[in-house]
Amino acid sequence: MNAPDRFELFVLGDEKKGEVIPDTKLKNAATFRIKKEDHTLANVLRMQLLQNPKVLFAGYKVPHPLEHEFLLKVRTTDDTTPTAILSSEVDALIRDITGIRMQFVERISQQREQTGYTRYQEMELGSQTPFIYHDNDF
Repeated sequence: MNAPDRFELFVLGDEKKGEVIPDTKLKNAATFRIKKEDHTLANVLRMQLLQNPKVLFAGYKVPHPLEHEFLLKVRTTDDTTPTAILSSEVDALIRDITGIRMQFVERISQQREQTGYTRYQEMELGSQTPFIYHDNDF
């Protein structure tokens, strides 16, 4: 089979996670090559970058489906750099995700207190099979 081994999807080895490729044709533009990631992270980063008014363009592409990397292209206004904007937006994204996780854990704790579950909490999602969250998951 042509597909790479599963561990190659996330094990970096001696590789760096990413690199910056400055754009020689456009001012305040760069391409970031991020390894061992896919559309999930690429699209979240792109959407986060586009919320910043200093970002003129943000887009990504996955060069090949069997290569687990993406290229993120960013162009900014003259008063900042693509590297600085990406760094600040990654920090903002981490804060947002941390906040969502804290709200989720708090809600699970409230549900556990209300229902009296101590070993696990079942949460039903409509007609789907309930998810089971064990105490040691949080």
